[in-house]
Amino acid sequence: MEFLKLLHGSYNIVMMVLFIRQGAVGIAIRRERMAGRPPLFEAIKRHRRAGPILTLLGTFGFVAGAVLALVDHGHILYYPRHFIAGAVLVLLIGTTYLISRKIKGPSPPWRLAHFITGIAILALYLVQVYLGLGIFL
Repeated sequence: MEFLKLLHGSYNIVMMVLFIRQGAVGIAIRRERMAGRPPLFEAIKRHRRAGPILTLLGTFGFVAGAVLALVDHGHILYYPRHFIAGAVLVLLIGTTYLISRKIKGPSPPWRLAHFITGIAILALYLVQVYLGLGIFL
């Protein structure tokens, strides 16, 4: 069980790094658009391609953690703050994905919502990793 917990933590740290990378690409795209420069087509393609994959992989990390807690402790709320942060993280990831499907053309309100939820995901991932490390230490 300890190995699975370590695997869960390692997996989600990698996920956090991938989400940070996705956010950096998104911010670069946004910076160019806001400056009125030509779109970064390769970055846009990479960002659009990675989003749905990261949505699934991030959700998988949460589900795996919930299953680990259930099997190891008999209920998923054994680590309540970590579970709630993970649940909110998955909710934000899903919301960001759904918002991204609404972005067509300039559509500033959807782009701003996508940006804000993306920043919230990055901030909450840091909190989540901190809480997770607190379980081990």
